[in-house]
Amino acid sequence: MITIENLSKKFISGKNEIWAVKDVSLHINKGEIFGIIGLSGAGKSTLIRCLNRLEEPTEGKIIIDGIDIMTLNKHQLRNSRKEIGMIFQHFNLLSQKTVFDNIAFPLELEKQDKHMIESRVNELLDFVELTDKKNSYPSELSGGQKQRVAIARALVNNPKVLLSDEATSALDPKTTDSILKLLNRTRKEFGLTIVLITHQMEVVRDICDKVAIMENGQVIETNTALELFSHPKTQTAKTFINSLNSNVKEEFIRPVDFGGKVIRLSFLGDSAREPVVSRMIRQFDIEVNILSGNINDLVNTSVGNLILGLSGDHEEIQKAIDYLNKQNVNVEVI
Repeated sequence: MITIENLSKKFISGKNEIWAVKDVSLHINKGEIFGIIGLSGAGKSTLIRCLNRLEEPTEGKIIIDGIDIMTLNKHQLRNSRKEIGMIFQHFNLLSQKTVFDNIAFPLELEKQDKHMIESRVNELLDFVELTDKKNSYPSELSGGQKQRVAIARALVNNPKVLLSDEATSALDPKTTDSILKLLNRTRKEFGLTIVLITHQMEVVRDICDKVAIMENGQVIETNTALELFSHPKTQTAKTFINSLNSNVKEEFIRPVDFGGKVIRLSFLGDSAREPVVSRMIRQFDIEVNILSGNINDLVNTSVGNLILGLSGDHEEIQKAIDYLNKQNVNVEVI
């Protein structure tokens, strides 16, 4: 559906060259919710704005549904953008227009028939559950309601792709959850492919099928959400996951505190229900200190995480770790 090949974006600041995006290649399947996560300045927002050429890439290819949009002229690009909806962190609504008129605006620009516009806008108002706000103005809406209007406006042209640039970062947790559920319903009912930029690991956990992690303009890790949570490859990924998984302070998990090792266990799905740790304690002559634990519910399964301090004879500790590795449990020595 979307293929990005060796994409780069360079900005010039005085005599300096700044590569906001550098040699990024990704493939996003039709119907996926694909998350791109990174810290501020990682290049993720620049990347997503390149996907509809709001930012002109310096080099590379962007192929959407078989068409390289880098080859399109201005007229062709304008038509192509009708199939790429976009929502933003700060909603970008027109303050002097009602909710109805904000949603209708893209169709009015195309001089569409008034009856068609009214029918389409009313359909989307019902979809985003804002029919009663039809004649309200943005100033009369909550943040979540404004984002619902922005989503409806992004859908009004029946796009194939929806780009979301930090669409939930200005919202409280409860409202964020409701917007994520709406995006998921949008994907299912309209068959959209969604590319979602975020710095919130909770968003990745709750809605994404696949994830790319960006750092310094480059993609440093790409994986399914399940594999990312259960087998993170990079330190950046581990840091993001740890922000959800543990409130244990680093000074409390040093191996010296236990005269042994500190390990992080990851359990997938049904394996989280098996008494693996209990069996390990009974089988090996070691002391076990539970430091932290939680379960993250992903889109299709769950990933449990447990941090343990193991103390005792080093050989016995290693036997215990080997045992865990054979029980469908991912073990990382911290």
